[in-house]
Amino acid sequence: MRNNNSNKAVIIKGLRMDDKTDMARLLNNKKILDGLSNRIPYPYSENDALRFIDYIQNEKTEKAFAVEFNGVFCGVTGLILPKDTDKKSAEIGYWIGEPFWGKGIATEAVRQLTRYGFDTLQLLRIYASVFDFNRASMKVLEKNAFIKEEIRKKAVLKNGKYLDEHRYFKLNPKTKEI
Repeated sequence: MRNNNSNKAVIIKGLRMDDKTDMARLLNNKKILDGLSNRIPYPYSENDALRFIDYIQNEKTEKAFAVEFNGVFCGVTGLILPKDTDKKSAEIGYWIGEPFWGKGIATEAVRQLTRYGFDTLQLLRIYASVFDFNRASMKVLEKNAFIKEEIRKKAVLKNGKYLDEHRYFKLNPKTKEI
């Protein structure tokens, strides 16, 4: 999947085992991990990256993709697909390595993954959770026409602090079952 803007080539594609070194180097950054779920360890090693890539390649309820900018690995984006009554919904997640911040990469990666979720996976709804301090991530979602649904006060515990969680969603514009 490629961005139409020729001077900014953002591609999301399947994770490969050889992404492990770049993934570990970029994700072993407290600034990034502070905005992600607690299931991601810190420090983050190549072995952690290998376990994640192996898991994704064999998992049916999570789809994760490498994000590349001008041919260079710079992050990961993915969807978590529930299996119960909400099986037409998915939670989107993403992270971009700090050297690549401020270039519109996350915005484009989310655009591509959202289109994949709606067009290929036939999802009705995609949603995201963002910690209250992560204004950049909120902007990424808003630029992709996600709507803030709610703010869950003191809903998450991260780094020993209770934080507000901002919930965003977007509905598939092609679905008539609303």
